[in-house]
Amino acid sequence: MTIRTGLGWDVHRLVPGRRFLLGGVEIPSETGELGHSDGDVLAHAVTDALLGAAALGDIGELFPPSDPAWKDADSLALLKTAYNRVRAADWHIINLDCVVICEKPKVLPWREAIRASLAAALSVSPEAVFVKGKTNEGLGDTGTGRAVEAMATVLLEKRL
Repeated sequence: MTIRTGLGWDVHRLVPGRRFLLGGVEIPSETGELGHSDGDVLAHAVTDALLGAAALGDIGELFPPSDPAWKDADSLALLKTAYNRVRAADWHIINLDCVVICEKPKVLPWREAIRASLAAALSVSPEAVFVKGKTNEGLGDTGTGRAVEAMATVLLEKRL
């Protein structure tokens, strides 16, 4: 067996008039992620973690923001497409660990729904996925509520 880790990170500005999405779950908020796609910062970080671990590129390569085909695209659909490439290369998820950094809304009340959504998108058990919410203690754009960040690390295995 061969194992690899992958790390993904993303950040999006928060603006009025957009949905706030984390891992495919819409969370009530006065602001939402600004992005070329639907802006789901967590789905983007997970996508990059998976692609990086399998050495298959990154989200910007696969779904360039310069391409109008990805305008307002469903980030979970993009994640599924990326993971299909990872699986086609015979890699499988052992576990996925994520951190979302934002001042509000709080992540904890939505954690289980986000875990279930990501697990379903990746066809893994919810026990293989974890999500934590953190604040940036009032520092920078994230700490003042003008942005949201997400990080994800994934462990993949390939049976030889």
